[in-house]
Amino acid sequence: MTLGYVGLGKMGCGMIERLIKHGHAIVAHDASREAVLAAARMGAEGVYTLEELVQKISSPKVIWLMVPHSAVDKIVSSLLSMLAEGDTILDGGNSFYKDSMRRYELCKQKGIAYIDVGVSGGPHGAREGACLMISGERKQFESCEALFKDIALPDGYRYVGSSGAGHFVKMIHNGIEYGMMQAIGEGFAIMRKAPFAVELYEIADLYNHGSVIESRLVGWLSDAYKRFGDDLNAKTCCTGSVSHSGEGEWSVQTAEEFSVPAPVIKAAFDFRVASQTNPSYTGQVVSALRYMFGGHDVKPK
Repeated sequence: MTLGYVGLGKMGCGMIERLIKHGHAIVAHDASREAVLAAARMGAEGVYTLEELVQKISSPKVIWLMVPHSAVDKIVSSLLSMLAEGDTILDGGNSFYKDSMRRYELCKQKGIAYIDVGVSGGPHGAREGACLMISGERKQFESCEALFKDIALPDGYRYVGSSGAGHFVKMIHNGIEYGMMQAIGEGFAIMRKAPFAVELYEIADLYNHGSVIESRLVGWLSDAYKRFGDDLNAKTCCTGSVSHSGEGEWSVQTAEEFSVPAPVIKAAFDFRVASQTNPSYTGQVVSALRYMFGGHDVKPK
């Protein structure tokens, strides 16, 4: 099988690099010509249109999307005019789970499989092995399981249920992530005000050697302090105004829809919104974490 791959950002490029190392043939497309050329240098066959991508992969065709959620509907609509019964679309981006359920039904009408795949791990995980949360019809999951196994870390993928469940589980994952990052940011902001000669890099490094809060997030913060200093170099590095993507907001909205209290996740989301006009050191810590694990742009505007 030759896999069609659409979306060559930080995650996409890392993932196709991993897949090529595992022996997969990739036909890659992106709106950016530079990204297509970069994929070609990795060993993929780069193409500049969806039509060319579909033509170059054999049937039954399998196409992985790794694009912003706002772009998925347009791409799926285009693909539905080109694909045939038995083909498969895999959505690896951060789509809202109800949109994934709707797209599944739309594709089903044409006999095309639609599998939603929540992907966690950032650009590093895309290259070195990600965590995948996969849903859709089980038989379609099984037909692509070898692909998922090659993308993921050992034991790092699961079939989690019917259509929409994969992106639902990933949405909640990101809501939890918001809360964890917020707690870390607040804790280190308090320590920065302490009446002691506390070196934040040393504390972050210490926490990550056997403490109860030892984690990848604390490790990334330690790396950020080592790289940027305890002040996180606010003028050139880590803005105190924290951007947010859809998943945190969707998590809050879904909690309200289900009448489930989620005060920590909501407070973390509200903080990010308020930080646009009220930057702070807590925001700098959260921004530094976003930069370290996701490569997000966190420079002051």
